[in-house]
Amino acid sequence: MPRLKKGKSIKRVRSLEYDNLAGYIFISPWLIGFFAFMVIPMIVSLYLSYCRYNILTPPQWVGLQNFKDIFYNDPRFWQALKVTFTYVVGAVPLRLFFALFLAVLFSQKRKMVGLYRTMYYIPSLIGGSVAVAVMWRQLFGVSGALNSFLIKTGVLETGFGWNVHPRTALLSLIILAAWQFGSPMLIFLAGLKQIPASLYESAAIDGANRVQAFFRITLPQLTPIIFFNLVMQTINNFMVFTQAYIITGGQPFDRTLVYVLYLFRTGFTYNKMGYASALAWILLFIIGVLTAVIFRSSSYWVYYESGGDL
Repeated sequence: MPRLKKGKSIKRVRSLEYDNLAGYIFISPWLIGFFAFMVIPMIVSLYLSYCRYNILTPPQWVGLQNFKDIFYNDPRFWQALKVTFTYVVGAVPLRLFFALFLAVLFSQKRKMVGLYRTMYYIPSLIGGSVAVAVMWRQLFGVSGALNSFLIKTGVLETGFGWNVHPRTALLSLIILAAWQFGSPMLIFLAGLKQIPASLYESAAIDGANRVQAFFRITLPQLTPIIFFNLVMQTINNFMVFTQAYIITGGQPFDRTLVYVLYLFRTGFTYNKMGYASALAWILLFIIGVLTAVIFRSSSYWVYYESGGDL
């Protein structure tokens, strides 16, 4: 009997080994892609951030010199950082506001609500494309539809380029970002469906109106979803590139020079790959710190039914 048990245990161990091996074989394409296109490039980028490298010659180790030049001798770095923070602070709240507003509207049972959801989600699918950026550049141009409408309504006497004026260029990019609210809207819709209807029924019995029910029930129940969308949208908007590159090119006077656009130009226009790698790691650090701050603050405003902290 002991021999039979020992034999069975050996077979079970071998079966588990085969199962594990089969699992690794099935996920091997993802693992190869992850290490080839994520881990290894990050390691190389970290090494190059401490080097002077222009692609044409071998990297030369300079230690912390790239970081010193960025913080002490590069005013465009601070300008790009300022523009990016302004963009994120303007774009993220607007996008989440419109996403939540329409999610609440579309959560109600209305005719053709499915069609409306699809129509409002489409901008998120194509919003980061070059074609939309070109369309947006024409829309806010001197002879664009926006100026034509404002002139006809008497708001303006003559049109001007919204995307080339120092005061409105960044605003045109923020409006484009706010227009792409489809993804967080769908996430809000999923969260709204998880709120028990009994809560609203109890509130109605107690005499609460719709506004009171929204602020006392809907918003507290949606705080985990708001938290998730806030983190994801903050990260995504810090990495904005296509819109600024196509619509404004960072102009006028670097008023729309977002961080990733400056990083791209440093590496591929000026061939300063080591310097650009240092910029990339600084951006990663900034995003990591902001994400940690949002996570830390969540214990004060995110509501969980279990009562546990995040």
